[in-house]
Amino acid sequence: MRQDKGGFRSGSGSGAKTQMPMGPFGRQTLLRREPTGGVLDKQAILLLAVQALFGIALALSGTFVPIYLWKASSSYMLVGWFTMSQYLTCGITFWLAGKWVKEYNKMNSLRTGIVLSGAFYFTVLLLGRQAASFIIPLGILNGIALGLFWVAFDVIYFEITEPDNRDRFNGWSGLLGSGAGILAPWVSGLLITSMRGERGYQIIFSASLVILGLAVVLSFWLKKRKQEGRRYNWRHGFQQLAVPGNPWRRVLPAVVAQGVREGVFLFLVGLTVYIATQNEAKLGSFTLITSFVALISFWLVGKRLSSRNRKRAMLIGTIMNGLVILPLFYNVNFTTLLLFGIGTSIFMPLYIIPMTSRVFDLIGESQTGGGEREEYIVLREAGLTFGRVLGLTGYLIVLTQNNSPLAVVWLLFIVGSVPIIGWWLMRPLLDKETV
Repeated sequence: MRQDKGGFRSGSGSGAKTQMPMGPFGRQTLLRREPTGGVLDKQAILLLAVQALFGIALALSGTFVPIYLWKASSSYMLVGWFTMSQYLTCGITFWLAGKWVKEYNKMNSLRTGIVLSGAFYFTVLLLGRQAASFIIPLGILNGIALGLFWVAFDVIYFEITEPDNRDRFNGWSGLLGSGAGILAPWVSGLLITSMRGERGYQIIFSASLVILGLAVVLSFWLKKRKQEGRRYNWRHGFQQLAVPGNPWRRVLPAVVAQGVREGVFLFLVGLTVYIATQNEAKLGSFTLITSFVALISFWLVGKRLSSRNRKRAMLIGTIMNGLVILPLFYNVNFTTLLLFGIGTSIFMPLYIIPMTSRVFDLIGESQTGGGEREEYIVLREAGLTFGRVLGLTGYLIVLTQNNSPLAVVWLLFIVGSVPIIGWWLMRPLLDKETV
């Protein structure tokens, strides 16, 4: 899951102008809505539903795309280059689509992303085992789809949430993502292993198409967001980074550190489980158990976390997400991988929720009159993309030289420890309580 996501967003609402302190920048005027009291409105709930359907489709099939490519090639490099083309295209699409989302119709960007995700799975379905011969075009198609969906989703998320309910939204977002991951990959794994040939893969890819179609239909109940008539500033991110004392000069490297980890973990963990077990059903069981633990963890953290304790929570999360990798140095088997997966599921919300919420709070604080949210969201994604490419480059270099289980574990440990740099950079901002 873009899990990406996430995994993770009003500026368009009415209300009085509120003066907010901006550190070295003095005070800037920011348009804000009335406090929500932490409650999510109907539009936020609807957006979560669209995200949940999108997540279910990706959980059904996306978990097994790297496995499908691996079975066709037995090549770490092929899977790596597919992922690299996806990351690069997604980042470029984010930057280019920022203009569409800001000046035209962001809802069409959201729907187009969902439709193209369906086109990706349909193409894989048609190609069958020949998909391994088209990894770059397939990676590009999936990257465009993800870029169009997430740039629109992030902007809409930002518009319909406020600092006082953003942690709750992110908690529910993680909870629903975990919920999607509980049954979907498990069912997929059972179907794949219980059916002969490619029949199981054909069924799960077809099911993803149907679910993505439902997500498109549901998206029509999301209100069309008002366009403010501002022009998209292609150079906005570079301009912010050139200003001495701008908080984005600390935040962007922290986001890069997040991306380094995501770039490898998003696909290598599942691939490692499959290689260790040679069984898709085992991978489905791994995902079911770890997602169930993550669901509980996201719910608890989302309910308890506030701007006052983000700093401590994020520190605990970053340290423990590195330490839970240590059992893999003993042996790489299903048991140690499951211990690692459960540990990650417990502690990841402590890191990702404060990180995501604080970055989007900063987007709100950095705007002048609510007019640059798209540019700031694109800037954040640029950091994630750079980090993902950096982490994936390390993967390609290391596993070209040595693809032993120990080399894979060292790679996971190194990139899994990088977010501690992000916590160190974010400390001053986490100390500031959002008002």
